[in-house]
Amino acid sequence: MSATAARGNQACGFMLANLQREMATASPQGPYTSCMLLIYGATGYTAGLVIQEAIARELRPILAGRNAGAVRELAERFGLEWRVASLDEAGALDAVLRGVTVVLNCAGPFSRTWRAVSDACLRNGAHYLDVTGEIAVFEGLAARDAEARAAQVMLLPGAGFDVVPSDCLAAHLARRVPHAEHLALAFVAAGGASRGTLSTMVENLGAPGAVRRAGRIMPVPAGWRARRIDFGDGRLRLASTIPWGDVSTAFHSTGIPNVEVYMTTSTGMRRAMIASRYLAPLLRTGIVRRALINRVRRGPAGPDASARARTRSLLWGEIVARDGRSAESVLHGPDGYTMTALTAVRLARMALAGVAPVGFQTPSRAYGADVIMEIPGIVRTDVERA
Repeated sequence: MSATAARGNQACGFMLANLQREMATASPQGPYTSCMLLIYGATGYTAGLVIQEAIARELRPILAGRNAGAVRELAERFGLEWRVASLDEAGALDAVLRGVTVVLNCAGPFSRTWRAVSDACLRNGAHYLDVTGEIAVFEGLAARDAEARAAQVMLLPGAGFDVVPSDCLAAHLARRVPHAEHLALAFVAAGGASRGTLSTMVENLGAPGAVRRAGRIMPVPAGWRARRIDFGDGRLRLASTIPWGDVSTAFHSTGIPNVEVYMTTSTGMRRAMIASRYLAPLLRTGIVRRALINRVRRGPAGPDASARARTRSLLWGEIVARDGRSAESVLHGPDGYTMTALTAVRLARMALAGVAPVGFQTPSRAYGADVIMEIPGIVRTDVERA
């Protein structure tokens, strides 16, 4: 584990203890009386789940977005305050952030929204969180660490399923095997996808994969490697490498220089990933992308409540040191969209309560490897292999 990560984990115990004492003695309005949470991109599928979780946790978030009619209708349904601003209007964004303590950006694809929203947060002294899983967004915000420290602002992307459970699993493994050289993470793809998730996938069609080697993010062919993984249920599943957010964040959290992330794939899907290496120029054309986006828009907003209830998240991680020492752990929990709502609101509440280390942060670096264990339904198991 890096010295920075170690210092962060040491500080977390003190901060979390203070937060727990503060929340235990607080009224329903609690420590948030003079603090405000703003959810930007409030009309999306994932944002809707986040809003419901925030209200269940006795928060009254301000809802914001670009479409006045849609934002107003949503806010009136929940009896919440609402504000409107386009991302290309800096003055309007500043007005929207007036008096706001924490901004949770739910407007994807985040490659199009992170810079404008984080700019506004830095100008107005508001902490920035989002639920991205895009490597470029993590690296872009990491490059703003000095700006954030100067502004006394926390920049914490990946506050949802991407990447709270996997980032915490990586940090947990790193403390099991200090000074490790290699980290592999994986998750089971199950339960369907929202329009926002599918739109981001369409935007990335034809792009190469990515892994981290010797501390640097390197492009690799789509579906570069495959392996069969037991996620703790005794079943071996085929999984292929993908350019997931942990390729960025796991290094910042643990200092481990070599990182790969896998997602379960069918044999047919793996063949399609390999074929995409040769079809990349076609997949990147405007006509193909427009056709696919139109198809996404005609589909459902995302998995319904019954589908989410039937789905469990399964994550796996393995760490290896240069001398051959290794460790393996698995983590099971609610479906990805439910987990996003739970983790994003949990981290936002902590930031509202003043537990918000400034600068660029990952979930585990800001709040420790065990913050995921505070989420209902999470089970983490250290695996012993013969």
